[in-house]
Amino acid sequence: MKNLSSSVRRTMLAKYLEEDKPQKNSKSTDINVLLNRVKLNQKSESRKKIYFSAAASTGLLIFGFLIF
Repeated sequence: MKNLSSSVRRTMLAKYLEEDKPQKNSKSTDINVLLNRVKLNQKSESRKKIYFSAAASTGLLIFGFLIF
């Protein structure tokens, strides 16, 4: 009985005592995915600029009408 429990204990502890082995993950990057991401980022930035300029010009117009 003692031999059986020690072997079970040893196998359970072996999981936690193993050293981390470096994994060789080969990562590849598709250039088309990156280019599409850049295009989408440029589109979103241009939309943000248009919205900001529209809001700023609307604010200036409202401010101008209130003063005069």
